[in-house]
This record gives sequence, structure tokens and C-alpha cells, in this order.
Amino acid sequence: MMKSTLKLRPLVYFLPLLIILSSLFPAIRIAHALEMGFKAKAAVLLDFNSAEIIYSLNEHEKLFPASTTKIMTLLLALEALQRGEITLQDEVPITQNAASMGGSQLFLSQGDVVDMESLLIGITVGSGNDAAVAVAEYIAGSEGAFVELMNRRAAELKMMNTNFVNPTGLHGAKQYSTAYDLALLGRELLEHDIFFHWSTIWMDENFLEGRIRSGKVYLSNTNRMVRSYRGCDGVKTGYTRDAGHCTVATAKRNDTRFIAVVLGAPDSDTRYFEAGSLLDYGFANFKSVSLKDENEIIITMPVEKGSLTEVNVLTAEKVSFLLKKGEEADCTSEVILPRFLYAPLKKGEKVGEIVVSRGDAILKTVDLVVDRDVENASFPLLLRRYINSWLTFGRKKYK
Repeated sequence: MMKSTLKLRPLVYFLPLLIILSSLFPAIRIAHALEMGFKAKAAVLLDFNSAEIIYSLNEHEKLFPASTTKIMTLLLALEALQRGEITLQDEVPITQNAASMGGSQLFLSQGDVVDMESLLIGITVGSGNDAAVAVAEYIAGSEGAFVELMNRRAAELKMMNTNFVNPTGLHGAKQYSTAYDLALLGRELLEHDIFFHWSTIWMDENFLEGRIRSGKVYLSNTNRMVRSYRGCDGVKTGYTRDAGHCTVATAKRNDTRFIAVVLGAPDSDTRYFEAGSLLDYGFANFKSVSLKDENEIIITMPVEKGSLTEVNVLTAEKVSFLLKKGEEADCTSEVILPRFLYAPLKKGEKVGEIVVSRGDAILKTVDLVVDRDVENASFPLLLRRYINSWLTFGRKKYK
């Protein structure tokens, strides 16, 4: 289906590709076509690979997120794990504050000590409010400090209409998000493969047996779609009286994954039906193709007058496309870079781009960045390189 070649041109590396693309590549508004008569207050269907929005309903309306808030709690925990700041084996003490949380819980008691992985399972599967607060306190030192991290990360993810006041999703008048923002958040969480080891656990009748004062927990997955919808393996449900019934659901079939967000549904059955309908529409009409992964090395380039003589050039994000089934078109992908790079360079600095086009129409542009800092070379280093180059040149010429 796809061919790739590399042809060197002055100042430009050209990569022709043959791929199947939708004739309607931008965000596709299909409310009139679906004719579902949504009962939820807001909804979004997003392609995981390309982040293209396929369907949206009131996607930027600020609504109470209920326990879908815990997606951010899980994300911060997994990012701390990735950085080595915590481990899954860490023993987390349960404080009086954590144990006092109402709503869905693991029935943890003050003085219990529970390993981090069990707490994360309890958040993912059972939506434990006490577990969420325990994790927040352990990572940030206090619940309040963790909330500051949540809002900072939301800003980094460009969740422009979101504000968190707690890590649980228990009702707060100033805690709100949107269907669009939660789709972005869910997409970020799904980059962490370990999440899927927990999200598909259906039931554990003896969870934490012998490890907590309450004896054990009957743990069951709050997301019934992991059993009832083919390919569903996450993400998180939520409910409060003020928020209504909410879900961020994802499913994968072959290489295509979609994320469906439903907020403010009148009941649980409607929440699942509408999320399933969105996913059905996605799988029936679209497929996803990824050309390059995020941070994939495109080429190693020479650096002039730098402390390093070469540097890797990476993709700043995935190069992915949402394709409409049954429609084909030729497109070209052009990797545009200068012949040389010049110090100084900063890690993540843009030095070029991939431009995907069909005819005269640009379909997508992705930045290319360097993978490390490169300082200016010192004079002694430049002199040494010159001498080595001269000596090497001489040997090659006369041997």
C-alpha cells in the first residue's frame, strides 16, 4: 500500500509516498449525517494517531467531568513513573485525608500501607477516590500541590477550558472540563502502554486481601464497555449528580484506534450507547495510517562549528493520517532540511519540517527538531579538528 524512497536534492530531502487518504482530511462535522439524536450534553470522536476530530457536539462547553478527572491523576502518576520519581513497588501510606474520601472507594483506612501499583489499579478499575488522593499526596506532598500539577499539565496539553480542584472528580463548583479537552487528555494517557495492563481487568473479588484493615475489596470495572464492545480497552467512566453520566472510551481494531467522549448523559445506558455509536461510526467509515512515530529519527545531520559534529533530527509529533474508507489519492511527503546545521542548537529546536501534500494542497506539516543541545565549539577543539582533518586527508592521498 505504501512505498518509501529517499532522493537527495540541494537543501531538500524528498520522500515520495503512495498512501490512501481521505478526500476530506480536515475535521469532519457529521452531526447531520449521524442523526443519532444525542441525549448527552457534549461528545467527541477523535482519531488517536492523527488527533483528527471526526465528530463533535458542544465540544468546548465547560461541564463537570466527574471521575474522568482521574485520567489526569493517572497520567501524572505514569509520567512520574517514567521519570523514575516513583516505582510501582513504592509503599504508600494512607492518610486520614485519603481515607475520608466518599463516593467510590477502596475502603482504605488511615494507617494502611498499599503499593503504588495496587492504588493505580484501584483508580483505573474501581475509580477509588481514596486511592486517587493517596497517590496525589505521595507524589506531590499534599492534595493541593498535586492539583497545581494537574492544572499545569492541562495547560501544557492545551486543555484551554479545564480547571481541576481535586484529583478525584468529586463535585466542585470550580472543577470543569470539556469533551474536547478530555479527548486530548485521554490520548496522552494512552501513550503509556502499562495502562492497558490494568484497564481491561474486569473483576477481582479478593483485591488487597490481607493487606488492608477492611480485609479485602470486591473490585469490578466501572467501564462495562471493556466487556461489551469489541476492541475496547479503556479509558474511564464518571458520575455525579451534577455531572451526569460520563465516559472517555477507547477501542482499537487493527492499527486504528478511536477515542469517544460522552459528557452529561442522562443515564448509564445512554452513556454507553452513545459512546459505542461514535466508535461504530469511526470504524465503519475511517482508518488510520501512521507514516512516522513521534521522536522517530529521520536523518543524522552534520553540525558546523559545534561541540558535536553531528546530531539526530527527529519528528516533533506523529506523522499520521485519518483516511476515509473507499477513497484513494496520491500524495507526496517532502522532508525539508538545510544541507548543514550550525551551532549553537537547543534540544527540541526546529530545523526543518515534513510537508505532506496532494497536488497543490498541503495536508499536514510536522516540525523536525534536533535531539540534543549543541554548543559552539571552542577554538582549541576547532583547531584539533582541522589538524586531524589535514592529517587524515594527507594519508588518504599518498598511501
